[in-house]
Amino acid sequence: MLHKTLGALLQSGYKSKTIKEEIRNNLIVRIQQKKDSFPGVLGYEDSVIPDTERALLSRHNILFLGLRGQAKTRMARQMVDLLDEYIPYVEGSEINDDPLRPISKFARQLIAEKGNDTPIAWLHRSERYGEKLATPDVSVADLIGDIDPIKAANLKLSFADEGVLHYGIIPRSNRCVFVINELPDLQARIQVALFNILQEGDIQIRGFKLRMPLDMLFVFTANPEDYTNRGSIVTPLKDRIESQILTHYPKTIETGLAITAQEARVLPEQLERIAFSDFMKRLIEQVAFEARSNEYVDKKSGVSARLTIAALENAYSTAERRALMHNEPTTQVWVADMAGIIPAITGKIELVYEGEQEGPYQVAVNLLDKAIRSLFVQYFPNPEMLKKRRNTSKQGPQKEVENPYKAITQWFDAGNSVDIFIDSSDREKVSKLYTVNGLFALVKRFFPQGSESETNLLMEFVLHGLSAYSLISKKTIEGRIEFKDLMASMLNMGPSATDDDIDE
Repeated sequence: MLHKTLGALLQSGYKSKTIKEEIRNNLIVRIQQKKDSFPGVLGYEDSVIPDTERALLSRHNILFLGLRGQAKTRMARQMVDLLDEYIPYVEGSEINDDPLRPISKFARQLIAEKGNDTPIAWLHRSERYGEKLATPDVSVADLIGDIDPIKAANLKLSFADEGVLHYGIIPRSNRCVFVINELPDLQARIQVALFNILQEGDIQIRGFKLRMPLDMLFVFTANPEDYTNRGSIVTPLKDRIESQILTHYPKTIETGLAITAQEARVLPEQLERIAFSDFMKRLIEQVAFEARSNEYVDKKSGVSARLTIAALENAYSTAERRALMHNEPTTQVWVADMAGIIPAITGKIELVYEGEQEGPYQVAVNLLDKAIRSLFVQYFPNPEMLKKRRNTSKQGPQKEVENPYKAITQWFDAGNSVDIFIDSSDREKVSKLYTVNGLFALVKRFFPQGSESETNLLMEFVLHGLSAYSLISKKTIEGRIEFKDLMASMLNMGPSATDDDIDE
């Protein structure tokens, strides 16, 4: 029952709790019941979430320190779910005054006047969240407050009266979870204004020294990149934030797949029309893993999980567009459709100087090729190992090493080539793939149980994989992908190849 007056609230035996006590008590229940404290946050089960739970049990303010796209703000927002469903406050209070512990002049005067008849309102936990993105133009008045001359004129109050104050976003978030994102972007002098709020509970507004012990859980987020590029967290403020928790990117492809599947916004009609194989989804995830270790990508900036989410959505849309062009009722995502995810890559990576010289488009293409190369050896024999074993066998009378790709590469060596248009229909694409000698036999040898569509997709994947390992050449020209003999391609480019680069 939600009581309407202070007297009824007192008779009910209600006892005030601080916000940190609320969270601690509710978190204890969740842990004991083996429920997820942060549902939907994947990959942090053994790292960030336990650290965060320990900080909340300790009633600490928290700093999440990590690169972009590491669910820092998402975790902060979910802390609201650990609050009590409703809390009472003095009706009309701008700062959600606790009826049993009023701190504003308005609430104290109202309780003094009306006593047990003081009207009480109730605040739902969904309303107990405040957030501010730190930008260089944020002022102390925005965060803490200022004198409001219009209010003073309307109420005919002196500027010496506390009633003329206009509270900033922090006092208005009293008894709430309050988040400041990108804390280093906040000017140092503004960060200084937070010292007393975090430690002593005092706030100062234009000469008014107010003892207002605000009841808040502060959560700050910061990117390590900001420490050198845009600013830093001043040491005394960092010292007052009790727990600093380091976030990280997914450590495994499986975790990345789960995050992308959870966050991607794919329409039901796309799911019905388009088949998306597991290994193609792994290929997209591998692009992000390659980017995070690539020499051309700025590691301090990071590669957000938003890259794979946007790439998956683009892959669906690329296949959908192609099916619409050819009036195909169903289709699947082909390797050629990965050309459609390039815009999702170029917009999500920051390049170092050498990468800028290479160009964002070319870096994205190279990342995709590296991902194909990494994934290829998980499904087919490693061409590099075949080369090494072949070279070893030449040094002595050993048994000749079998090369499963020999029929395919010999077919290209004979002067044959395959042109696959990115927007070609499924039937056209499949007919081109079956012209390559040995391609179908290779796939069936390693995946004899594969369905027809899976076999066709793997046939295309083999061509891309062999080009990634320089067994055949691949060029993308005006919407088509051309596969041909590597030597012929090199002769067209100039005399830069050696015999060791070419496998039979």
